[in-house]
Amino acid sequence: MRLALLGGLFLAIACGTSARVPIRFLALGDSYTIGESVPSSDAWPNQMARALRIPEPQIIARTGWTTDELSAAIDAADPRGPFDLVTLLIGVNNQYRGRSADEYWQQFDALLKRAIGFAGGTAQRVVVVSIPDWGVTPFAAGRDRARVGSEIDRFNAIGREETSRAGARWVDITPISRRASAEPRLIAPDGLHPSAAMYAEWVKMIGPVAAEALRAR
Repeated sequence: MRLALLGGLFLAIACGTSARVPIRFLALGDSYTIGESVPSSDAWPNQMARALRIPEPQIIARTGWTTDELSAAIDAADPRGPFDLVTLLIGVNNQYRGRSADEYWQQFDALLKRAIGFAGGTAQRVVVVSIPDWGVTPFAAGRDRARVGSEIDRFNAIGREETSRAGARWVDITPISRRASAEPRLIAPDGLHPSAAMYAEWVKMIGPVAAEALRAR
């Protein structure tokens, strides 16, 4: 299995120096980070931790959260860094609620700076994951799917630009999410969120980037 083979590679890259100090992983986000509608073990951060052979992450995420709600939750959780790896996936609910791109830009930028701070100020240890396109799912039936996709693209362009500017790492899983229109197995039973199979596809993309991020320890 490709993932198993990659897991061994990740072990050598990411964990070769971890005998003395366990790797710490912080995952920030919303429903896509906690794995709404799948077992928590199948959420992509937990799948990736197994592939990387590192401890499961501390997760600060909840279904429905927007950028400002995630920021408030971080304040409440008060995670104590530094973390060796920080991931950030946020914004779908800003788009869903009709929030502006300008507001997203400002709030995403603030969250990215916080993520870098949790990574000990090392931007290369931060991995930002693009927003999936929920407009292709059965849940979006009767909605303007093209508009949803266009707005998701706009938000992702903001995320990509700010991530690049900050020197962090960007992973574009949005094309995988759009395969769900032709591959029902990629959608969870709720008709909206990714299935464990889709999350596994994400891990194939995010995992190697996360392994590179761990080299910046």
